[in-house]
Amino acid sequence: MTHTEAVPTEAGTAEPEFGLAVGLVRLAGVVQHVFGEISREYDLTSQQTQLLCMLVNGPVPMATLSRLLHLEKSSLTGLVDRVERRGLVRRQRCAQDRRVWRVSLTDEGERLGNDTHRDTIDRLEKLAGDIPANDRDQLTALIARMVRGTG
Repeated sequence: MTHTEAVPTEAGTAEPEFGLAVGLVRLAGVVQHVFGEISREYDLTSQQTQLLCMLVNGPVPMATLSRLLHLEKSSLTGLVDRVERRGLVRRQRCAQDRRVWRVSLTDEGERLGNDTHRDTIDRLEKLAGDIPANDRDQLTALIARMVRGTG
């Protein structure tokens, strides 16, 4: 397909094929839409859902969460405060470095985090359901390279 060939849209109309940047922006929108749907189902915001998903494998330092969520320290603190008030996370000082705070899931947060994480993975994997396994593996590797390149 050349750059000027038409690509069918959901509405059945055709639009010019888009390049990498536009494709990434559209994909980001699709991912945000999935997070939004799941968040509404669990009475969470998209950021709260993302936070819980990032904590399912164990405690994470606040500085790491700030980097992963692309949030300033003050914005992350507010997000964690709100989720902590709901009883879903707790903050603990790191025993090795008392300046470092780690965020972890409570029992209720773990249940909700596991549910939202599973639902998110299921829905995002379903988006790629028609892509052959080899192409999916290649796409996964390319995405990993891009993410690593962001720091």
